[in-house]
Amino acid sequence: MKPVVAIVGRPNVGKSTLFNRLTRSHLAIVEDYPGVTRDRLYQDAEWNDRKFTLIDTGGIEVNSEDTILSRVRKQAQVAMEEADVIIFMCDIRVGVTVEDMEIANMLRRTKKEVILAVNKVENFNRLDDIYEYYQLGLGEPYPISASHGMNTGDLLDRLMELLDDFEDDDYEPDVIKIAVVGRPNVGKSSLTNAILGQERSIVSNIPGTTRDAIDTPFERNGQRYVIVDTAGMRRKSKVAETTTERYSVIRSLRAVDRCDAVLMVINAEEGLIEQDKKIAGYAHEQGKAIILVVNKWDLIEKDDKTSAVMEKKIRSELLFLQYAPMIFVSAQTKQRVSKILDMVNYAVEQNSMRISTSVLNEIIRDAVQLNPPPSDKGKRLKILYATQSGVKPPTFVLFVNEPEIMHFSYERFLENKIRENFGFEGTPIRFVVKKRSSEE
Repeated sequence: MKPVVAIVGRPNVGKSTLFNRLTRSHLAIVEDYPGVTRDRLYQDAEWNDRKFTLIDTGGIEVNSEDTILSRVRKQAQVAMEEADVIIFMCDIRVGVTVEDMEIANMLRRTKKEVILAVNKVENFNRLDDIYEYYQLGLGEPYPISASHGMNTGDLLDRLMELLDDFEDDDYEPDVIKIAVVGRPNVGKSSLTNAILGQERSIVSNIPGTTRDAIDTPFERNGQRYVIVDTAGMRRKSKVAETTTERYSVIRSLRAVDRCDAVLMVINAEEGLIEQDKKIAGYAHEQGKAIILVVNKWDLIEKDDKTSAVMEKKIRSELLFLQYAPMIFVSAQTKQRVSKILDMVNYAVEQNSMRISTSVLNEIIRDAVQLNPPPSDKGKRLKILYATQSGVKPPTFVLFVNEPEIMHFSYERFLENKIRENFGFEGTPIRFVVKKRSSEE
């Protein structure tokens, strides 16, 4: 599970600039006036082979009565609660403000580790102004220039020291961790209870009742599991509009990060919506074993074609998840719920499967003969050698003469051939294309 780091501070101190710098992205909109970043942004970052999730927040205006600004403040507070470490940014050009003092007080109450970053430093040989930041009571201030990347390495080194104390899950390797994910009110808690056979989570008809991710260890037929019932994922605009909810998308994403298998729960009455695709897409990108669970099937009027029609419609909208098995269940009546764990076991096994190099290359050769690789400007792609480099998800390295000629559609063709021969049901497959000359 990746630790979470939140960047907080007053408006216009450079939080989004630092976010973009550390994540090497341009997700956060950067403008030279306050209030641009109103929602939280989440992105993975890495330093010295250590990965973490970074949250960019809107500027905190402590005493503002403005409706939007008060929502921004609540968003930042939720980010603080979610974070393992907080980066508090100030602006050296402005100096310590009353708002900085108020935010520092908020941060001390969180009992979280805080790194004080003083941004917009222009001359690192003259840092007399830095000493006034000790009055915030948050330890040593780190002078940086986010826009130029100056001293951000020292900031990250300090962050890594603090993240060394962050513990991963202490479950044994043979324990299968299952994340139950989906947007609110699809029946995640009811499904969790049905799988466990007991009332473990509070269930109600109000979306978002599950306020946190809840771990429940259990055992069946000698296999140990942990099932994680997550807070309902909801669009950012909805989160921003809600002032009482304390759960967040990040908790569900963290559940996906630390699990072996994802139960992607879809409401049979409503079918698939855009948010479902985003949730499923995240699980796919993380390389997790995935099962599509269509819940509330008891509420659907059916004939002998209903399930086939529903499956075709869902798969047409989730083209990247053709490998994921689908099951139609009712958490309420327990219909087919008993089959879910068998599907989980199989998908996790497939997610960890290895195939021999010799057999893999034989399959690749047969595929190439059946459908020759693409060519470009007189050059034809040659696949010289293939090997499996990893599992969870199964990852294959293809050594080729011209990597830039490899097209996504040809990768998909090779993936389909591998699946035809070995299954890999319930798990994504990754390809890494590397250059190697035929003379080597």
